[in-house]
Amino acid sequence: MEVTGKITKILEKVTGQKKDGSGDWVKQSFTLETSEQYNNLYCFELFGEEKVENFNKYNSIGQDVKVDFNVSTNEWKGKYFTSLQAWKVFKAEPDTTAINAATAKIDATFEPAGDLNTPQDDLPF
Repeated sequence: MEVTGKITKILEKVTGQKKDGSGDWVKQSFTLETSEQYNNLYCFELFGEEKVENFNKYNSIGQDVKVDFNVSTNEWKGKYFTSLQAWKVFKAEPDTTAINAATAKIDATFEPAGDLNTPQDDLPF
């Protein structure tokens, strides 16, 4: 899935030890607000040292980003927990829709005159 919005908060890193004792894990959450009227606040989770480091290196609060993510639900003792696991965060492209619409309008208004050196035989008489 994919969503675009503005980073509003970057939460503290959370670390712990892997179950098998082979090392540590790290995760970090951040919130994103979209321009939608309803359901416009998302809290994403990044898991893994490399993803957390890259996120902190290239992103900051107030930045417009596009997030690719998976929805994950786990069951524990009859209760269900859902998380939004971001796997790719990158800068959002500026909205070019308005620019493209203006360009199309200009292109439709002006038509090329053609070759002016060629005689035209379209006289009515």
